[in-house]
Amino acid sequence: MSYSEVISIVILMLGAIATFLFGMNTMTNGLEKLTSGRLEGLLEKLTGNIFTSTLVGALVTALIHSSAATTVMCVGFVNAGVMQLNQAVGIIMGANIGTTFTAQILRLGDISSDNIFVSLLTPEYFGPILAVVGIIFYLFVSGGKKKMFGQFCLGLGLLFIGITTMETAVSPLQELPGLSNLFTAFSNPVLGILVGAAITALLQSSTASVGLLQAMTTTGAITFNVAVPIIMGQNIGTCITTLASSVGASRNAKRTAFLHLTFNIIGTAVFMIGIYGGHAIMQAAGWDTSFWTAAMNRGGIANFHTVFNLVSTLLLLPFNKLLVRLVVRIIPGETQQAEFALLDKRFLNNPSVALEKARETVSQMGRIAQSNYIAACETLNHYDEHKVAELQRNEETLDKLEVALDDYLVHLTHRALSDGENQRVSEMLHSLSDYERIGDYAVNISEQAAFLHERGIHFSAAAQREMNTLTGAVGQVVDKTTRCYAALDGQLAQQVEPLEEVVDLICEDLRDRHVERLKEGTCTVELGTQFLDLLFNLERISDHCSNLAVRVIRRVSNVEDAHAYLQRLHAGDSEEFNRLFEEYKQQYYAPIECAK
Repeated sequence: MSYSEVISIVILMLGAIATFLFGMNTMTNGLEKLTSGRLEGLLEKLTGNIFTSTLVGALVTALIHSSAATTVMCVGFVNAGVMQLNQAVGIIMGANIGTTFTAQILRLGDISSDNIFVSLLTPEYFGPILAVVGIIFYLFVSGGKKKMFGQFCLGLGLLFIGITTMETAVSPLQELPGLSNLFTAFSNPVLGILVGAAITALLQSSTASVGLLQAMTTTGAITFNVAVPIIMGQNIGTCITTLASSVGASRNAKRTAFLHLTFNIIGTAVFMIGIYGGHAIMQAAGWDTSFWTAAMNRGGIANFHTVFNLVSTLLLLPFNKLLVRLVVRIIPGETQQAEFALLDKRFLNNPSVALEKARETVSQMGRIAQSNYIAACETLNHYDEHKVAELQRNEETLDKLEVALDDYLVHLTHRALSDGENQRVSEMLHSLSDYERIGDYAVNISEQAAFLHERGIHFSAAAQREMNTLTGAVGQVVDKTTRCYAALDGQLAQQVEPLEEVVDLICEDLRDRHVERLKEGTCTVELGTQFLDLLFNLERISDHCSNLAVRVIRRVSNVEDAHAYLQRLHAGDSEEFNRLFEEYKQQYYAPIECAK
């Protein structure tokens, strides 16, 4: 074989690997968008016991075709504090089973039949068919879900095309006289494990590594004793991605990554002892061991890969708690949750998960802003320096969260997002700004309370009653907004706007009354200025709550134009809005009006 032929084979092989990896990534992204993050949500929620978490880990990994992606998400969840280490162990075990699904699909290449319909199931034909179907849906069919389905089919098709191209690239190698000798060297258990681990670490995918090994079976040089240590090494090599993702994470997140590595090393050691020990016993007993040097096909590789991971999981599943204790011994010390851990950059590879964690963080901002509003209003009646100090600390946290969220969402926009996901990013950028402004206005109210306290001045009894009524109404607006945003409750969100209108009505009336008191001289200019400033701050808090509630309504009810929606409400087109407006008017405005 000439140098030009060797170079041609290498280039074709690299192109095939690139096509395979790109296809797998495209398919995973398509499925991710198609399921809107529901698969990843399973990892976080359905981990009540070790058996459930193992099944969930296997299911999610089988669908996204990447055990590394599943375990990296686990590291992120543990780092964020939404999953415990003992919950992650089952998912990691299940991920090792799920990752064998792709190899079982690729074994379809072993199908040989004169029946045209059966032949269409082989990667040689099935890949191009899927790619054509996918590109038609992706480029020419409108509709978000259909486009995502097209992306999934296109990716799966490219995956099959990649494996077929790999086989085409390596088939001339069977003519090399030294090829068998080269692979015989890999039958050395230690060398075979190292080679398998190195190739997988380089490709960053055990799925691609196993697919490459399956493609090499066409040369006839992949025998049982060669494939066994390489496949075991591939399982260890896939841990590199998880270990790399744990750099800079919390102690428990690092333990999660090492849990993955420890599980695979122990499984490999147990299997090596069993297989090589069993082979030695069979030889000593004079039994037939011809299988040891028999050539393997794609199906043989896929079956051993599945059996190895399935048996390893079944053997170690009863000892899951011991595994957790072992990694705690390996990485000792108390775990500390990272600041703003929900905004873990590991989630950026799964935009739907990253968006959900960002939304949870925005909701956290809402709870802090509500807490500050309550504290600020309390200081108006009973000034408390400790409460003001806590309010200032909360405000600093709000400012940090705003910066962190803004940075996180900007990073997220650099990923391949669907139109809906881009819209959610825009919505959250506006929402976090609204909550930050509510926090600022709460600080303003506390500063006005401090001003009144330092000068020993107070509002009149009438003005204080008016202010207490208004702060109660705004407090209810804030509470409804915080709860409806956290729960994405459209029905609760619809209650905000009529109450916000009542707040505007109260503010307008109180502003006029206070101007009259200033004219009559029953209120000083100093107190009057503070009262009017309080009205402004409370009204602005209510306005920002209205913005947040309308976004919730748009999200759950598919309202296109928020401005037109509000215009219809204020024009009296909604009976529910009118009913709630009258109800809140009687509750908050009527007592003030009667006190004239």
